[in-house]
Amino acid sequence: MPNAAMKSVMTVGIIFFAIIIAYGLLATAPQPEQIEPEEVATAIRVIRIKKQSIQLEVLSQGNVLPRIQSELIPEVSGRVKWMSPKLVSGGYFDKDEILLSIDDRDYRSSVARHQARVTRAKAEDEHARFELRRMQELVKNKLTSQSSLENALRNERVAQATLVEARISLEQAQRDLWRTEIRAPYEGLVRTERVDLGQFITRGQSVASIYASDSVEVRLPLADRQLAYLDLPLGYRGELTDALSPEVVLSTTYGGQRYEWIGKLVRTEAEIDSKSRMINAIVRVDNKFDDGHPPLPIGLFVAASIKGRTVDNIVSLPRAALRNQNQVLIVDKNNRLRYRSVEVMRFEKDKVIISAGLEDGEVVSISPIQTVVDGMRVEPVFADQGDS
Repeated sequence: MPNAAMKSVMTVGIIFFAIIIAYGLLATAPQPEQIEPEEVATAIRVIRIKKQSIQLEVLSQGNVLPRIQSELIPEVSGRVKWMSPKLVSGGYFDKDEILLSIDDRDYRSSVARHQARVTRAKAEDEHARFELRRMQELVKNKLTSQSSLENALRNERVAQATLVEARISLEQAQRDLWRTEIRAPYEGLVRTERVDLGQFITRGQSVASIYASDSVEVRLPLADRQLAYLDLPLGYRGELTDALSPEVVLSTTYGGQRYEWIGKLVRTEAEIDSKSRMINAIVRVDNKFDDGHPPLPIGLFVAASIKGRTVDNIVSLPRAALRNQNQVLIVDKNNRLRYRSVEVMRFEKDKVIISAGLEDGEVVSISPIQTVVDGMRVEPVFADQGDS
């Protein structure tokens, strides 16, 4: 037993002695040099803020429509004896050009009859006036009764009314004869025709649909919020004056080639759609063939850019600069990133228009950084404003 106790004491002593030696070695060991890692700056593309005045634009789309369209309707009945070769779908005609002729023999006969009636009524009127003067002389000389003079006066008035009626009937017959030739009311194109040679047409029957070609209109739907960017007076009646009428650029790609036309917003429709809150603006374009520039064809679908009002102290940035819907990243004087809240006015194509929150000379990041820590060090690389 004494030997076992002695062995335990020796074991504990050896362990304690080893611990003391290990502690001493650790305490006297040389300390490694503390090296702080160098902060790596991330290279980003930036632009310098410069406030400016810009003209806003409103984008929309619509179909080209005729400004004036009509139904070609005869005012007399008869058989078609001649048709213009231009009276076909797509045919072009000038103002007052004859497009269709109706058999006019009956109408010529009617004019001749009414001319004969005018001649007879004129002779009767002359005779009645002569009789009236004769009776007036006889009464003056007391050679006839007063009743004879009254009869002569009545006959003169009846003859005069008959002459007026005959002349009116003659004018009506001459108008009907003139109407046997159907003329174009304006310069334009034929949309559809519904008549053929030898066909009997009646008064009031539509024979063709036509429309004017001097100008066309485009109906553009605009949202209520878009009207805030245009200087359009609310509830304006009639067409806008030149001073209030904004310029509109219409464009389309047809056959692999891009075309543009310049028009004017001339009016807005009277009603606002209660469901969509949209209002239709009407754009008018002079549609003449000029220097090889093609006219706008009816039915073409075009994109429209309406020139809006001019606003001051505006900052235009690429959309990549915007974060969290209303923030941008500012690079401070120490080249560190800082979040900044801004007021977004609108989005315009690949740009964001900012109305408040930025000042001239500040530097904004336009790089799409995935992970951003407020205060992180960066290396700004200034981008060309035109390329941003």
